[in-house]
Amino acid sequence: MSALPVIVAMGGINAAGRTSFNQGFRRVVLDALSSEQRQETLLGLASLMNLVSYVDGQLVSEAGDVITADNVEAQLGEQILAGTLIRRIEKTFFDVDATHWQQKISANAGEPIRFVTKARQLPTPLPSNWEVTELEKGQVEVTICGEFEIKHDTYRDNPIKAAGQFPTGFDPAILYNSRYQPRGLQATIFAASDAIHASGLDWQKVMNSVAPDQIGTYSASVAGQVNSEGLGGLFKARLLGERVSTKQLALGLNTMSTDFINAYVTGNVGTTFTTSGACATFLYNMRAAVQDIKAGRTRVAIVASSECAIEPEIIEGFGNMSALANDDNLKKLDNSDEVDYRRTSRPFGENCGFTIGEGAQVTILMDDALALELGADILGSVPDVYVNADGFKKSITAPGPGNYITMAKAVALAQAIVGEESIKERSFILAHGSSTPQNRVTESAIYDRIATAYEINNWPVVAPKAFVGHTIAPASGDQLAFAIGVFSDNIMPGVTTIDKVADDVYSDRLNISLSHQACEPQDVAFINSKGFGGNNATAPVLSPSITKEMLAARHGESAMNQHAKANEATKQQQAVYFDNAQKGQFDLIYRFGEGLIDEDAIAFDTEQMQIPGFDKPIALKIENPFADMSK
Repeated sequence: MSALPVIVAMGGINAAGRTSFNQGFRRVVLDALSSEQRQETLLGLASLMNLVSYVDGQLVSEAGDVITADNVEAQLGEQILAGTLIRRIEKTFFDVDATHWQQKISANAGEPIRFVTKARQLPTPLPSNWEVTELEKGQVEVTICGEFEIKHDTYRDNPIKAAGQFPTGFDPAILYNSRYQPRGLQATIFAASDAIHASGLDWQKVMNSVAPDQIGTYSASVAGQVNSEGLGGLFKARLLGERVSTKQLALGLNTMSTDFINAYVTGNVGTTFTTSGACATFLYNMRAAVQDIKAGRTRVAIVASSECAIEPEIIEGFGNMSALANDDNLKKLDNSDEVDYRRTSRPFGENCGFTIGEGAQVTILMDDALALELGADILGSVPDVYVNADGFKKSITAPGPGNYITMAKAVALAQAIVGEESIKERSFILAHGSSTPQNRVTESAIYDRIATAYEINNWPVVAPKAFVGHTIAPASGDQLAFAIGVFSDNIMPGVTTIDKVADDVYSDRLNISLSHQACEPQDVAFINSKGFGGNNATAPVLSPSITKEMLAARHGESAMNQHAKANEATKQQQAVYFDNAQKGQFDLIYRFGEGLIDEDAIAFDTEQMQIPGFDKPIALKIENPFADMSK
């Protein structure tokens, strides 16, 4: 009997805002919310964006005006909306109109060129056409004759000017002692703290409810930390005449989101796992966690991913592959001299490339028995994640057949669990929807053929990248956040950045709406990711109601009643965090140097090991799994 991996919390940050309590989702579907939910969402965003502060028991704006749920939109609504979702890249990243680079100049000196410098600044070896004369006090005179080459600071107009940036004013670095850490790791700390607080559970109690080796962290980024504090600075330092720091290499690794969660947030000593699968990275790590929970190796899993790659070099790399939407192509699409930077990402419409985004997503999974025991919230469950490659390829970046396999398996499993009617009437797709011309055709073809096989009509397709951009590693985490939002609010997001579905999209059996629509409660969401290199992954996600039905069938009415009673305390703690977060009080967990384990105090024998700080021991009595092969 396999354990069911249950989603008990989710937290994070992307261009739509905070993930917990569906705030980011609700920013996207803002126009479809009730008046109360709309004001609540805008107030939370105002706090996140540092547009308000909490003074003497009241929220006040930067202008000193008192902010309440009734007047937040009137006072700050325009600023909040303009500073969220995809938009023109802000100068806090770099100037897209004047992006710094170095121009190489080859020249020929008609007359000798002379200059004075310090002897210790001379290059080694000296160029052959340099003559050096020593002067006083360590100075030298250099004479250059003939051809020479110089590099000079200059600036260029960047053709790619939009991205899914964190909400304007949000700065994770000021929320804790971030110690010059790369932005992706700062976002990881925020996302992990957001998820843990949003769970409503006492984390120490969670840790002590299971053996220390039954907890795991599964996380990665794709490019690593490419900011100046990480690999980005490491690779450029010497070329810019700067020193490499002692931290840039270590903090730049793509394992660091995993390591930071273990070392500074949860104190985990159990499984630590990192795998990258291009745009499917979040689902790759989810797959490992799901398999470990189903096998009983892990009972609590932190699944995460982060990527903060809005850097000129990364954008130029994707841009030179013709993967990103640029100004010229967008103007041609719209037959206009102006670009609407809110609509650069157009999944399944007439489009010209994806829009990069930044984000960090963290979800907490537990096995079904532990989730009930602790009174955890039930946000859904993940029965499996399927991963398949594309086989032989002509182009490493082109799509292939692997995604047919992952989607077909996911639908087959979901139908086996919930039945044919649920799949036909109450399931929907969170598409990869990258916003490239090739993707809109190939991905829609997969959905159309599977819908034909399963006799599905009007299958809803949601495309989160239309709003938050392509966050690369955590992209499928963004999709999961949308799925949880749909389950919670019964609103199906439309692709509002397109005027119509493109003619070459296979849409006969699909429902790609151009507006947000109220929907009946859904049973299953299919999260689909297609990554460069043939990294395909699909996960069926079961709704909270379906999950609870399954838990009741396995554990009985008495266990469900006990869970409901224990869940009351969870709800109370969730309400406390929600209220604090609405005021901008996120209480980030960053235990730098705290709770260090004294290795000399580790006690063990041949039966078990006791780790200081953990209530339960680690079992060491392990049976031979290959007994039938032993003499």
